Amino acid sequence: MESASPRVATLVALALASGFIALTAQAYMELRIGPVPITGQTLSVLLVGAALGSRLGAAAVLLYLAEGIAGLPVFSGGNSGWAYFAAGPTGGYLVGFVAGAFVTGWLCERGWDRHVLLTALAMVIGNVAIYIAGVVRLADFVGWDAVWAAGVQPFLAGAAAKIALASGLLPGAWKLRAWLLGGNDSPRM
Repeated sequence: MESASPRVATLVALALASGFIALTAQAYMELRIGPVPITGQTLSVLLVGAALGSRLGAAAVLLYLAEGIAGLPVFSGGNSGWAYFAAGPTGGYLVGFVAGAFVTGWLCERGWDRHVLLTALAMVIGNVAIYIAGVVRLADFVGWDAVWAAGVQPFLAGAAAKIALASGLLPGAWKLRAWLLGGNDSPRM
């Protein structure tokens, strides 16, 4: 994409990243123990943050949220709209995606993406940011006594698998970033 202007290339990267998040939102499974489904979104959010860095990663998630709030069926199960985002039990996790991408990207900008274990740790920290925002909102629906069982514990094994997969996909994401935005592979400052 060397012939495109840097702004156009950045917009293309943001659109592709938000599309990737929307696509992984459709890989979901409803749970009987609570109102939050298992989705592939955390994989894409953490990978986008690691590949694009803190600012562009968070911007891609904000674009994804804007698309869903505006009515595009990009949230899990094809859901959309302000009511789903603001009044639903998953709204905190959706907000947490911004923090998760930012934190993961910020750590990767500081070299945490140069070793697979540090990359995984950066993604774990980003995932914790997602969970914190998610359970704060979820508590309004299930109560604080049920937050662990309904909003954290069922997702831990899947989170570990998604973090391992995202860590493995990161070198390919760097190559895509370099092709789209030019420069080196990593979002480092």
